[in-house]
Amino acid sequence: MTLAAIVAACGNINNSDYTQYVDPFIGTGGHGHTFPGAVVPHGMIQPSPDTRIDGWDACSGYHYTDSLVNGFSQSHLSGTGCADYGDFLIMPTVGEQKINPQCDSLQNRPFASLFSHADEVATPGYYSTLLKTYGIRAEITATKRAAIYRFTYPQSDNAGLILDVDYSIQNQNNTDMKIEIVGDSAIRAYKQTKYWAFEQRLYMYARFSKPFVYTIVDDTVTGRKGDTQRRLKALLKFPDTAEGEQIMVKVGTSAVDAEGAEKNLNAEIAAWDFDGVRNDARKAWNDYLSTIEVSSESIDDLRIFYTALYHTAISPNLFTDADGRYLGMDLEAHEGSVEKPIYTIFSLWDTYRALHPLYTIIDPKLNNDFIRSLLTKYQEGGLLPMWELAGNYTDTMHCYHAVSKNADALCKGQADFDVNLAYKAGCRSSVYDTTGIHTPDLVRRALVQKSKYYKNTLGYIPWDKEWESVAKGLEYAYNDWCIAQLAKAAGDEAGYEEYTAKGEAFRHYFDTATLFMRGKDEKGCWHEPFNPRASNHRGDDYCEGTAWQWSWYVPHNVDALMELMGGKEAFANRLDSLFVADSALEGALVSADISGLIGQYAHGNEPSHHIIHLYNYAGRPDRTQELVDQVMKEQYRADVDGLSGNEDCGQMSAWYILNAMGFYQVCPGIPVWSIGRPWFKHIAVNLDGGKQIVIDVKNFSKDNKYIESVTLNGRKLTEPFFNHADIADGATFEYVMTSTPTNFMK
Repeated sequence: MTLAAIVAACGNINNSDYTQYVDPFIGTGGHGHTFPGAVVPHGMIQPSPDTRIDGWDACSGYHYTDSLVNGFSQSHLSGTGCADYGDFLIMPTVGEQKINPQCDSLQNRPFASLFSHADEVATPGYYSTLLKTYGIRAEITATKRAAIYRFTYPQSDNAGLILDVDYSIQNQNNTDMKIEIVGDSAIRAYKQTKYWAFEQRLYMYARFSKPFVYTIVDDTVTGRKGDTQRRLKALLKFPDTAEGEQIMVKVGTSAVDAEGAEKNLNAEIAAWDFDGVRNDARKAWNDYLSTIEVSSESIDDLRIFYTALYHTAISPNLFTDADGRYLGMDLEAHEGSVEKPIYTIFSLWDTYRALHPLYTIIDPKLNNDFIRSLLTKYQEGGLLPMWELAGNYTDTMHCYHAVSKNADALCKGQADFDVNLAYKAGCRSSVYDTTGIHTPDLVRRALVQKSKYYKNTLGYIPWDKEWESVAKGLEYAYNDWCIAQLAKAAGDEAGYEEYTAKGEAFRHYFDTATLFMRGKDEKGCWHEPFNPRASNHRGDDYCEGTAWQWSWYVPHNVDALMELMGGKEAFANRLDSLFVADSALEGALVSADISGLIGQYAHGNEPSHHIIHLYNYAGRPDRTQELVDQVMKEQYRADVDGLSGNEDCGQMSAWYILNAMGFYQVCPGIPVWSIGRPWFKHIAVNLDGGKQIVIDVKNFSKDNKYIESVTLNGRKLTEPFFNHADIADGATFEYVMTSTPTNFMK
């Protein structure tokens, strides 16, 4: 059932129920890689349907084009470009429990059920579908650390449920698995997998509302490569079920131990009260979604906005148990604090750009929890994570963008963390030193890339020594500039000067002849041949992009970039050429991440996300306004394929939320917001202490995309920027819009 149908069926809904506008199916088609399951904001557990096992579009376990569901696993990633999780799959059954043949070249288990989207309902904190093969209605809701399932069975003398422990998304290597039956109505299980996270551990405790008898299947199957793989499942059978009988399953998980999983369940779902848990989940989401109130006569606009806001609170995920314990980066159990919990799933290469700047507005306290989590991971693991997953370093992406979060909170006066420790962690992460890091050797070599050695000795990264040299070099320059800000706050003047100088390394890559950022070899010669539209995924000078997209990445010194390109007017003209260039991409293995193209601007991936706002620096705010307008209209839709690229743990949606409010931050670490065009007639951001940021728009219409004037707290703005301090304690904006380009700065 679509959200529109739900709204229509419900009639007049309380305006305080923002969940009515959230459609969790947005992004589950195309390459959005989101999932529709039942979660609460930043929850530890993510119970959701699994419809496919293998392939890039299986990253979340669910794809809208599928018609078979394998069951419901307890852990999922939202919008990532790599896969993991899919732990502890459960599937209710009627009749024969088919587990053979099991082959890891297939998308579905033998016991998979047909389902129809007409029978699906997904709202924040709740999911339901009809398992047509078995005639069972499945419902899920959740708390932070536990989930409860309600299965409505038909009359049967052969009702059951399968717990599939060896199941995982993309057929991961299960290095250890256990099942323990507790009495006649509970199960403990454990699994350890080696995949994206090299040692991902998870414990489960499940309690059933009806006693069962069981058979344990512990044998082997042959994999697609002819290898032998262990298989572990519990096949449960219930006494005769009456028509419409409901059997419930409560599930708790923990990365610490089985006791932690049981404690999490007991602490959060003590009673068999499915509807009570569902109502609490809805309330938790309304508390979050009500942070930003928007007014619109368009249901689709409300659906897009509140679904985007919903996606910004799926991850990072809580990693601290109800008793305060958590799994550290050393893969040891640690005693922590429930009040200051540890989080996991930090897609920092993506989320430093917009998600965490958004949190500096709507929830600085939570953002500081994230920062302290990363600093704790540094202390336990020996290095700041670049993409952390379930207490594991991964070898995904590059650079040390945790320093961006730290510098941004610092510059906005929100640094509720040890600045000296943050500075020390940044320095350690910026050098080529593989010692003292708790991670397997294979990950260590990718985590501490040789590129750090070259950028610290030669000043740049030779393309003939390491792939993605230009992208890494430009991002290292920004990261090192961020460390300079931490050095200054820590009182280290020499460190400030050193890292400020390293922040100028972008100059090495700029070719004045072509006006592109280009690769150089160890002798300082440009990489030839050169094609700015060329892409060879993970095998060229750029990362998930081309020279067209990466040549604009100097967020910390836009003035210098404009100077390199010949001044403001030349810079604006050069930006124009980006948006009108041929969108064709060339290369042996074009990166699938380069999507959402307007010319060679690629909104579907993060390296382009700041570029539209660069026009403001060149004195052409009208171009920023019309291009923001174009992206908002064309690349965010109220549809399952409504995202132009991977959601990437909230980044794609955070870009939308900020630009819908009418501004964006080009450089986290510089407390300046760049003005675009507001997307709603009235917006109110509710801050702590009853304060608000209110944005009122005069002459509002979707055709009036240009700004005639802006006042902030009664003061007319004469440039398309404002400082974070102007809104930190609340603010009032008044935009006046028009249908023709203006230079509102005059």
